[in-house]
Amino acid sequence: MNSSDFTKNTIEAAVRLGLLLLLAAWCFMIVSPFIVPVVWGVIIAVAIYPLFLKLKSLLGGNNKLAATIYTLITLALLITPTVMISNSIIDTSKIITERYEAGTLDIPPPSDSVKNWPLIGEKAHELWLQASTDIADTLKKYSAETKKIGKAIAAGAAGAAGTILQFVLSIIISGILVANAKSAYEVTVKFFTRLTTVESGKIYTDLTRDTIRSVAQGVLGVATIQAVFAALGMMVMDVPAWGLWTLLVLVVAIAQIPPILILGFVSAYVFSVAETTPAVIFLIYCIIVSSSDAFLKPLFLGRGMATPMPVILLGAIGGMMLSGIIGLFVGAIVLALGYELFMAWLEQAEVDSKQ
Repeated sequence: MNSSDFTKNTIEAAVRLGLLLLLAAWCFMIVSPFIVPVVWGVIIAVAIYPLFLKLKSLLGGNNKLAATIYTLITLALLITPTVMISNSIIDTSKIITERYEAGTLDIPPPSDSVKNWPLIGEKAHELWLQASTDIADTLKKYSAETKKIGKAIAAGAAGAAGTILQFVLSIIISGILVANAKSAYEVTVKFFTRLTTVESGKIYTDLTRDTIRSVAQGVLGVATIQAVFAALGMMVMDVPAWGLWTLLVLVVAIAQIPPILILGFVSAYVFSVAETTPAVIFLIYCIIVSSSDAFLKPLFLGRGMATPMPVILLGAIGGMMLSGIIGLFVGAIVLALGYELFMAWLEQAEVDSKQ
């Protein structure tokens, strides 16, 4: 081959490679907004599939009907608490605004125990006391901070609406996947087989399924249970904006942070407005809710992979930083899945080296 042919073939190969890379990048840009909802839809489908099979059995094996009913029920389970939480926040904001405009907004003074809060006790007590004495003067004094908080709340509300839409899309995707679970499983086996070997393809596919179900049950399931019981307690005690506090409990529980971090502040408020006996009962209830993961996690995680909690913590926090609230859910499972697959790959390499 002369230099002219070599140059021609090199240029042609470079042009083809460049066009392929351009097409791949373009395709990625098109689908990138849907990556997180699709991944979350896959996670939901894998986690919920055993229950879907029971529903399908009750419906006489009608796959399409079962998938339709599952999708509608799941959407209802998403929309109903969302509406309740939204109404809680809206109602509380409305009451505060009306009372402030009428000059009847009354903030109870803080108890001395607030001073004992770690790190922020003294400043929190001082600010709370100022607000209880003259709320208008306090808002004027901290007008810059108040505006920043207002902007953050508005941005959070807009982001929450987008997150709900992503959840709805993910649920619809999961409904399609559970209706075509056999085909999806076969495609996944082929994918892992192409990356590894014929024998390892099914092993890695089953490992992926078991890890997703384990973490979904042991982390997301436990966090949801804690958030639900926290919400019930706050509703009984008539805590203002209980929906917002419930969301915060869910976030910290998924991030593997004790919910008492949030419920402790709520309990402090309850002590300042309620009688001692119900306040003490509520505090004990909050401690039980916060510590319930000690026996719930072994129960749920025992059914699948025992992924180290630091991996899930990093996944949850990193996912939230990358993709917001929905990333909190997806990140914990994706990083746990990556960890389990990586460890399985290391073990397989060790076995192969001994043979």
